[in-house]
Amino acid sequence: MRRAALAPVVATVAAAALLAGGAVYTVERAGCDDPGHYVRNGDSVELVGGCLEPGDLPVGPAPAAVDSRTDNGAQVRP
Repeated sequence: MRRAALAPVVATVAAAALLAGGAVYTVERAGCDDPGHYVRNGDSVELVGGCLEPGDLPVGPAPAAVDSRTDNGAQVRP
């Protein structure tokens, strides 16, 4: 294989390794006592425990109310 063809592959692998290392470093530095675990609950899987509480997550704006004169947000013509 030529060097010119090998350079993008090496650069991609190096970038992936740096990003993976950064992710591992970030998780290790989080300092969470209970990282949580997944529990199968019927057909779904639920995260139990963890470092986040529901109040830690930002709440977006409430969705706009749909006017009773409209059909799915589109204006109904008489």
